[in-house]
This record gives sequence, structure tokens and C-alpha cells, in this order.
Amino acid sequence: MNIIICGAGQVGTHAAEALAQDDHEITVVDRDPERLRSISDTMDVAVLCGNCAEAEVLREAGGEDADMLLAATPIDEVNLLTAVVAGKIGTSKTIARVHHGAYFDNRGLNYELDLGIDRLICPEYSTALEIASNLRNPGSLAVENFARGTIQMQQLPVANDATAIGKSLSQLALAGTRLAAITRNREAFIPDASSVVQRGDTVILVGNEADFLEARKQFHDDKAGRRRIVLMGGTPMAVWLCRKLRDRNFSIRLFEINRRRAEELAEKLDWVTVLQADPTQRDVGVEEHIGQADVFIALRNADEQNIIASVLAKTFGVTMVIAVAHSSTYLDLGYHIGVDRVFSPSRVAAKEIQRMLDEGPLRKLETLADGVVDAYQVRVRIEGEAVGRKLKEIKLSPNWIVTAIRRGDRAWVPGADDALEVGDTALLVGRHGTEQQLKRLFIGDRAG
Repeated sequence: MNIIICGAGQVGTHAAEALAQDDHEITVVDRDPERLRSISDTMDVAVLCGNCAEAEVLREAGGEDADMLLAATPIDEVNLLTAVVAGKIGTSKTIARVHHGAYFDNRGLNYELDLGIDRLICPEYSTALEIASNLRNPGSLAVENFARGTIQMQQLPVANDATAIGKSLSQLALAGTRLAAITRNREAFIPDASSVVQRGDTVILVGNEADFLEARKQFHDDKAGRRRIVLMGGTPMAVWLCRKLRDRNFSIRLFEINRRRAEELAEKLDWVTVLQADPTQRDVGVEEHIGQADVFIALRNADEQNIIASVLAKTFGVTMVIAVAHSSTYLDLGYHIGVDRVFSPSRVAAKEIQRMLDEGPLRKLETLADGVVDAYQVRVRIEGEAVGRKLKEIKLSPNWIVTAIRRGDRAWVPGADDALEVGDTALLVGRHGTEQQLKRLFIGDRAG
């Protein structure tokens, strides 16, 4: 594919490196000749010095025939304008990187839809989502990426005193959620309405974000065992992470050294304990019992501070320490000096862009339940046998279950009376090795 990347910063550089390794033809546009020289010296890509928001510069970069353009400069407004201009001159797919939540959350305007941009990405948001998923259930990340985290998935053991035990799925209150799979005696299967939950089961639960917690309590309500999380830095990434961990058996304390920002966060995040202090100072660490935390996460914009703070938290006695590093210099260093996990927003963004390039009608997202169950994303085509039919009329059991539908910018967990339309993207969970059934039902013969 012919891909233009505007902006030679961390995100643009990581994206260029990852996409060039996949044998795509890459052109990097930036106003800084030194950055471009560094890229051209280390990668097999073309470079162009100029203002990417100008149509003539984009035409010179090949924008009229490009398969994709990624606008990843440090300025949101430049990225939005660049993506719009690229779309107008003929670029097939446009992606704009944004930092500000007002753009990404579509406050007052759907910036993707109304500006004609194919996708907005926010590496800070995606990194927060990846950290949250890692803390809850690493296997859930691909599923949560399906719909910007509005669809949740967890694999959890059924507690001995769970209210779901002895009840069939038809008897459980699962509005807005689906029980996607049950593992019993090391054997996983896709349940139907008559399946009964038993003590010792492990279940995979998928649900709308607003409904998930209440449904989860029927299987595993571990409120007494809340994990203690300490966050350092009141960045936008920290705000998104707090929101993703809200009401999910996490007790969160957020440390921010700027008083005004701390007060703002305390008002915005009323379920979080916000402290105006520096947790890396030894007296603060001792007084606030930092060492008793289960997880310490350093989220400041300065990589060095995050790495050092994580190491100090480890010396206090924190079980797991996580640092965010924007520069690739610190990614490997962190592991060597005792940091358990290092997350890079630029690398997260590069992986997200690579996923967008996979436009195939059928794509496996994740393998679950020790390899017995797979999660698939399916793009519904007109040739599929299931198109236009209610889910209750489609013969999916015992191999598959539709756990979510994405239509336009909306995603939800469907009920039995929902029907799939051409252009929808469906999230299905099913038994490994039976994907041919999905091709016939949702895609048709062309997928063969």
C-alpha cells in the first residue's frame, strides 16, 4: 500500500518503522529537515519537507493516489485539517491523531463523521485502555478496541457463593451482556439459553460498559478484594485510565503536584482520591503508605521521571510498577532496572494503525480459554446468509455467539431480536476451527 505519514515525531516515526517492515511504500512529510534526515538514514522510506496541511504538498507526496494518510503532527488542528484536505484530493483512507478529549470524544460534533475523516486515534486514550485491560484481563484488549472500550470483556472464575450458580442463562439478568463461553472441567463450550452455571466454572462475559458491572456481580463479586492502585501524574491519560477502572474493584489514588490541576481532577473524578503531593518523595511515600499499593503507574509526560518513580515505588514495596515512556530509548531500559511493564503511546498507536489496514471481511482478534475459543471480527456482506435476519433465527449454536455489533459510530451487545445489516461489523466468540460457518453466514461465497 502507498501510505503518507505527516509528522516525524514519536508516533509518526514508530508508524513509519512498523509499516515499512510490512512492505508498504511510505512517504513521511514534516517541516523539520533534521527529523526527515534522521528517518531517511535509518529507514527505507521517502521523505518530503513541507507543510502537510497544504494541498500542493500533499499532491507532491502522492496524496491523490495514496491508499492511506496518517496525520500525526503535535497539533490537533493541523492533523484534522490535513486529513480533510487529503480526503478532498483523493486519498482513499484518512487517519488523524488527536490529543484533546474534545475532539476524540466528539463533544459537540462528530469530528470523524462531519469532517469526513475515516478515523481519529488518540494514543493517550489507547494506552490508557491497554493499561486498564492489562490490569483486568489481558485477553480483553482486542475486544475492547473493537468499539473504543464501550464493549467490555472479562474471563473470570465463578465464585463459590455466586448467585448465578444453578441458574440457566434464561433465568439470569443479563440485559446488555452475553455469556460468551463457559469452561468446565478444562473443556470450553458456547452456552445457549438452557445452559446452567455451575460451581467451579470459568466464564467469558461480554457486555455494554454501562451494564457490565451489574452482570459481573452475579458471577464474581469480589468487592472485598479491591486492588489498590496509585497513579502519578494528572495527565489526560490518567483521567482516561481512572474512567476505565471506575467501579471495577479498584481503589485509586492519584497524585498530582500542581494544586490547581489537583483540584480540577478532584472535582472531575469524584470516585478517585486525589492528593496534591509528589509520591516519589520518601516522606510522602512513607506517610501515604505507597508500598502497600498493588500497582503503581507513572503517567507524567517526562519519561525520566516515570522510570525513576517506578523504580522508587518498587523499593517502597509495590508489587507491580508500570511506567509510560514516549521515547523508545526507555522501553528496554525500564525492564532492565526493575520496571514490570513499560507502555509506549507511539507504539500503541502504530499497532492500532496496523490493525486498521487489515480490511479483510474476517479477522481473528484474540484466542481465549486456553486456545479452545476464538474472538472474530466479521464485516457483514450482502452475500451472507444471515444478513437481514434476526439473531434468534440464525443457527449459530453450538459453535458461535454474536456478542457485539458495530454500526457506524455505535456499538452494542445485541438481543435476540436484533438483525445484522450490510456494512455492520460483528464481534463473535466461538469454537476454534469452525470459522467456515462464519464465512457462509455473514460474508458469502466471495470469502472462500
